[in-house]
This record gives sequence, C-alpha cells and structure tokens, in this order.
Amino acid sequence: MRGRHLLRAALTALAVLLGLLGPLGSLGPPGAGTAAAAPAGAAAEPVRIMPLGDSITGSPGCWRSLLWNRLQEAGHTDVDFVGTLGPQGCGQPHDGDNEGHGGALVTDVASRNLLPGWLSATRPDIVVMHFGTNDVWSNRSPEAVLAAYSTLVDQMRASNPGMKILVAQIIPMNPATCGECARRVVALNERIPDWARSESTPGSPVVAVDQWTGFSTGSDTYDGVHPNASGDEKIAARWFPPLADLLAGDDPGDPGDPDEPGDPDDPGQGGAACTASLRVASSWQGGYQGEVTVSNTGTGPISGWTIRIAPDGDGRITQAWNGTLEAGADGTATVRNAAWNGTVPAGGSASFGFVASADSASATVTCTATAA
Repeated sequence: MRGRHLLRAALTALAVLLGLLGPLGSLGPPGAGTAAAAPAGAAAEPVRIMPLGDSITGSPGCWRSLLWNRLQEAGHTDVDFVGTLGPQGCGQPHDGDNEGHGGALVTDVASRNLLPGWLSATRPDIVVMHFGTNDVWSNRSPEAVLAAYSTLVDQMRASNPGMKILVAQIIPMNPATCGECARRVVALNERIPDWARSESTPGSPVVAVDQWTGFSTGSDTYDGVHPNASGDEKIAARWFPPLADLLAGDDPGDPGDPDEPGDPDDPGQGGAACTASLRVASSWQGGYQGEVTVSNTGTGPISGWTIRIAPDGDGRITQAWNGTLEAGADGTATVRNAAWNGTVPAGGSASFGFVASADSASATVTCTATAA
C-alpha cells in the first residue's frame, strides 16, 4: 500500500514538472520541434530603366526628374533608373542614375565598345535613348548613326534578350555655329521610324518616339541645342506614354498607331471632313521647319487625308516626314498620310512635319479627307 502511495506521488510530481516545462516538443534548443513561420515572399525586383545618351540626357538632363516623378504619380513606383553616372541637381527629388555622357557621339560609343560595360554594371530591362546630337554636329551621316544604333541594340540584347528599347527622333538643333545642323537633324530623324521597325522583334521591341515634332529651338532650348525648362517638360511628356505602356505590359507599337475605327454603318459615321493648321517650329536664314496638324472635324472616322501646302513667295517644300511628299513644279506640295497615321477618329488629329526652303516662314494649307 505504501509503495502505491509513493508511486502515485512520483507520478503526480512528474506531471507537475512537465506542466511547468510545457509540451515535450519544446524541450531542446529554441525553436526545435516547432513549425517555423514561412518566410515572407521576396519583393518583386523593380523594373530597371537606363536613360542613355549625351548631355541632353545627362548634363543635367532634367527631363529625367520630370519623367521619374510623373511615373511615380501614375502609380509606377516599382521602377529604378540606372546608370553609371549620378544625378546632377534639377531641384526635385528623383532617381538620378543615368547613362548620359556629355559630348559623346553614338558612333564613338559603338566603335569603342563602351556600352557592354555600362550594361553589365546596371542590368537594365528598358533603355530610353536620345542619342546622336553630337554626331549630327560632327557631320556623321545618318547611315553611320543608324549603324551605331544597330550595334547598340545588338549589345543590349546580348545583355538582356528581352530588352525593350525606346529610341528618340532627336530634338531639333539650330546653334549659331552650325548652320547645317537643323537640316542634318531632319535627315536623321526621317530615317529613324523605318529603322526602328526593321530592328524590332516581338520579344525585344524597338520603338521610335517622336521628340522632334512640336519642339522649338527658339523657345524650348537655351542655346539652340540643350533643352530649357519648357523643353524638359516636352521631352518628359513624349517619353511618358510609350514607357508607361511598357511598364503596364502593353505593346506601345509604332509611333502613331491608329485608333481603332468605328463601324462605318453606325449612325453618324459619315461626313468626312478635316482641317489643317500650320505651326512654324523653327526658322533660319532661307528656310524653316513646319508642323501641320490634321484635325478630323467630321462626324465619323476618316481613313486617309491629303494636305496641299502652298508656301508664300517662291518657297518650296524640300522634305517631309510622317507623310508622303509630292512636290509640284509650281512650288506647291501635296502630303498624304503615312500607312500608320491615316485613320483618325472623329475629333482626333494626326500630324506631320516638313522643311521648306523659303524666305518667308509661312504657307497656306488645306485638307481633304477620305471617309472610313
């Protein structure tokens, strides 16, 4: 009997001891025998964007600060501007990393094989490139500049096969010490959209972005070359839509991709009509750069437009882009829409640019529309 009492007392003491110690699984090193909390999922890597170019991009390149903050305000907070160069002021908080090398020629960057090192150090997913101003100043041919562009695209894809690339039709330039620069910019810019289409692939799109149309060397630069505050605003505004499309996973397509036309059988879709307005973007002795805006003033979409330009005096239209030019013997010119900007919805607009050889920077423009 006494033995049973002793055994019962021992068992009771053991139970008390185990109760104080907690579950058996808690004996041993801290954490042993317990389920560990699942680690929180790693945050998604930000999209790395490299602004690439010369002093217009990097010295100080304040359009980058405007673009950065516009992206943030639109909800694109998962972006990281990258480059081996740091910020240079601009008066507002932004991610200032960039690859804008003052004085650089894109032809030299390609021939000296400089880009692969910058790519290796920064690993971008998207490149935003405004490059070629110094090449134009140095009278490098459009063929040489485009060949350099192609070299850089190959190097970008070697770094990242899925690289997405935005390439600017560069802003106009008209410095006092380079009388031919304005024309050379036009000669390069009119070749860039076709080059971009030829280089683009579904997995690695190359998109031309028109930074030229609507940009004035007189009001948007401080020296005929480098953007001032209003120029920075315009550059950022032109980069934002295609860049936002890429960040949203959309295909920005070619510049000027037409809106989907309405059904021509729907009520109110007839009545094709358009107007044309001329704006002089810049001028120089013996010539000027013009921009024509074509507005659909009808009740339905149009599938094409034709503009007649009659320069004042003895002026002649010598070049046009974003449209097909037919020059008349009497100095008048006809510009028809390009393949990608002919369809214009009711209330919408399209535009094209031209260079005229003329003593007077003025002309009469008229528009004819083709119903969709």
